[in-house]
Amino acid sequence: MAPLWQLNFDIDKYVDRIIPAPPWQAVPYPLSYCLGYRKHPSEKNLGNILLAVRALLGVFVSILLIQFLSHQIPWVAADGPRVVASFGAAAVLEFYAFESPFAQPRNLIVSQVIASVIGVSLSKLLQLRSDDDWARWLGGALACAITTSLMALTKTVHPPAGATALIAVIDDRVVSVGWKLIPLILLSSSIMLLVALILNNLFSRFPLYWWTPSDLGALPQKQLSGPSVDDEEKGKTRQFEIVIGDRVIVPEHIQLTPEERLLLAQISGRL
Repeated sequence: MAPLWQLNFDIDKYVDRIIPAPPWQAVPYPLSYCLGYRKHPSEKNLGNILLAVRALLGVFVSILLIQFLSHQIPWVAADGPRVVASFGAAAVLEFYAFESPFAQPRNLIVSQVIASVIGVSLSKLLQLRSDDDWARWLGGALACAITTSLMALTKTVHPPAGATALIAVIDDRVVSVGWKLIPLILLSSSIMLLVALILNNLFSRFPLYWWTPSDLGALPQKQLSGPSVDDEEKGKTRQFEIVIGDRVIVPEHIQLTPEERLLLAQISGRL
């Protein structure tokens, strides 16, 4: 048995087999296009000015919509915050660094739900024992730590969710919402994702994947029977190969920032 520090838990090894692949072929192409599907993937080199302008619009619209729609919920208008502060950081990921694995829908939604559940649970638990400040400080640190570990194990790392867990314990207005914070977080995440799907698919592609860049559903027969050494070597070459020629071709699973893509485009232009 491997030492403890070498153990690795891969949740996708168990989950990917039971999650169906997205039914893009059965969905009208204009709709599937807005959901990140492309019949003919292509690389578009966008300057940072256009990306910055689009991010400005996306962040503004999404945060404004979250505040407006949340305020229509009676218990939010009375006690809770219109928007949890961590969504300011989430907006930066979703509308500028949207090619990052941290910004994909699985990471955005699942991480925020985990954070809200852990944060509210610890807040309620500590309130049963003490209302002292030290208990709140302890709970906030513990909520952020547990959320980080769970995100790592579930492959849903999304840095703003760490702030959500912390805020759920130490912010008085958020604490007053209690368990209702969970649907509020889910609503806010859904609104931000919807706006990102509309705006980010103008000139770009979002998301790069919904659950994982790997194939979903049952494992292929070749994988079940075991690939040959040659097949493995060819697969590795195809998996990690970036082609720079008349245009830049980057495999879907390789995440690049807009600045990195721009650099590759400049290199391509010199060849």
